[in-house]
Amino acid sequence: MTTEWVKSSYSNQDGGNCVEWCPSVAAGTGIVPVRDSKVPAGPSLTVSRAAWVGLVEYVKTTAV
Repeated sequence: MTTEWVKSSYSNQDGGNCVEWCPSVAAGTGIVPVRDSKVPAGPSLTVSRAAWVGLVEYVKTTAV
């Protein structure tokens, strides 16, 4: 399985606010890996699909 990370649409090109997630892993396991794209070799956080969906919905309703 290819590990392809997708950057948040809220991230900017200057390296600020960069969050990435890995949909290929999420699709196969239901566990969503999340990382800081500024540190790709660093650790990633894994959350359940339900937690990820909740976080995304929260950000959509509170983002300025």
